[in-house]
Amino acid sequence: NTLKKAAASFSAAKFPEKGRLEWSIRKFFTPAAYEEVLHSMQPIYGLTAGLTNKLIIKLMHQILEEQNLQTEFLPDEIKEYYHLADDNYAFLPSIFPLNAGTAGSEKTLVFDEFLLFILAVQILKGKTEEAPNAFPMKPVWTTEQIMENLPYKLTRAQLNAWHEIERDLCSHTLMSRLVQGDVGSGKTILSFLAMVLTVENGYQAALMVPTEVLANQHFEAFTKLMEEQGITSCHPVLLTGSTTLKEKRRIYGEIASGEANVIIGTHALIQEKVVYENLGLVITDEQHRFGVDQRAALSAKGDDPHLLVMSATPIPRTLALMIYGDLDVSILNELPPGRQKIDTFAVPSSYHERIYAFLRKLVAEGRQAYIVCPMVAENDELPDERKAVTAYAEMLQKEVFPDLRIAPIHGKMKPKEGAVMRAFAAHEIDVLVSTTVIEVGVDVPNAALMLIENAECFGLSQLHQLRGRVGRGRHKSYCVLVSDNKGEENKQRLKVMSSTSDGFAIAEEDLKLRGPGDFFGSRQHGLPSLRVADLSCDLSLLHETQSAAEQLLAADPALKNHPLLKARVELLFELNADAMN
Repeated sequence: NTLKKAAASFSAAKFPEKGRLEWSIRKFFTPAAYEEVLHSMQPIYGLTAGLTNKLIIKLMHQILEEQNLQTEFLPDEIKEYYHLADDNYAFLPSIFPLNAGTAGSEKTLVFDEFLLFILAVQILKGKTEEAPNAFPMKPVWTTEQIMENLPYKLTRAQLNAWHEIERDLCSHTLMSRLVQGDVGSGKTILSFLAMVLTVENGYQAALMVPTEVLANQHFEAFTKLMEEQGITSCHPVLLTGSTTLKEKRRIYGEIASGEANVIIGTHALIQEKVVYENLGLVITDEQHRFGVDQRAALSAKGDDPHLLVMSATPIPRTLALMIYGDLDVSILNELPPGRQKIDTFAVPSSYHERIYAFLRKLVAEGRQAYIVCPMVAENDELPDERKAVTAYAEMLQKEVFPDLRIAPIHGKMKPKEGAVMRAFAAHEIDVLVSTTVIEVGVDVPNAALMLIENAECFGLSQLHQLRGRVGRGRHKSYCVLVSDNKGEENKQRLKVMSSTSDGFAIAEEDLKLRGPGDFFGSRQHGLPSLRVADLSCDLSLLHETQSAAEQLLAADPALKNHPLLKARVELLFELNADAMN
């Protein structure tokens, strides 16, 4: 009778092809068995042909009853001090929790994961610090001359970072250093100084960046600096995917002979045909844009060259040890003189008429503007209100600013992309309508307005990066974030953007709102993503684990007295045994 009543509540129209309702009974229970299932949480597994959820549950129970899942590797004193369970006991409630209240007993598993990760990066750092310097260098007067003749003074943070880089390059061990600074904090000049020092000591230096626009900009800036300073020891070449075949052959020959000693480019630097004569320094700019293989391939082009990693993407301080524990870190926390404060406003799309009027006023004063859209072209499957670069640029030119010079730019325009960017930098374009391709490294001091459409489509850190494209000259600059999304999280995000320009504070807020994102994706040593731990929830446990790791390594740096723990680190991170001994 119950089944009949329930069936009657469904509309037969849902099954017009059969004209009747059907019930599929998957399993029958006795009252006692049903009562037991009713008051417990049941795991649901992804299934393939031939497997049922019931069968997998049965097999999991057998495994847990008949054998240990893993050998205990944590020292007893650590487990006791931090109140951790045996690993095999910790697995049971995580797989088969009795109810929602017992599903949180995974503290041991989270602790284990954090600990293995931290130990791995710390041991990697120790091995790097012990690696011999195959390219010994000495300080040179040329770098001092460059700093003295610059039209601006380096900040205290820049000077500290440079002294750390110079000390590393001239030490007896290999440099492996990250320079992390907010947008516009002045990382590029430090990379140029490092390349000059390397060349003056008789070696080659390579700078790899993620986009052709940025590669061209760095090449032009470096060439101009060398000409202004009268430095003739550096012979730079530019190598990108757009370089003609004839030019590539010439450049390959100059690199192989050592005639070209400063090589700037994109991933083209790691192509098989590129052979370096004596590559002593490898620099990757905006390192988060490269995968493990690309960075490793560039380093492999030389015989253990020095490594300098540059990043303008602030990482929350709470994650710095986890992510960059294997690198020495230099922080640029000051902006160079002349950097303007950028006024930021979050408004709905109903403000467009006022925004356009303000944009026209700035252009009339001689300024330029960026407009960033989330899409390249319109997509029928996405909301109509999302702006697309091509259609939006065309609409603005025809209907709003017929008298202004408007141009679109996006990553699918290669090789035209670089020409458009150079035209904008030369003030041949008033308004550049773009995707996030302009997020990295573009420097146009005359640009005074950053208008970001559909701001809800971008992460906080990405919004901050885009905002940093303006305010790079002497003119007052503005950032306008347009969004009609009324969700509480979006309101909070836009409030943060409007109230602070501190990239590290923004990154912390991004972590709270969106989780760690891709912070733990592939990086230069191929460390894996976290599987159990949730950094947005487990930060207090992370601090405990860091303390435990420090205790262990202080007493046993190579984990020789903890062979099981050492074996787990080797296994998890696929480090060969020789590198860990």
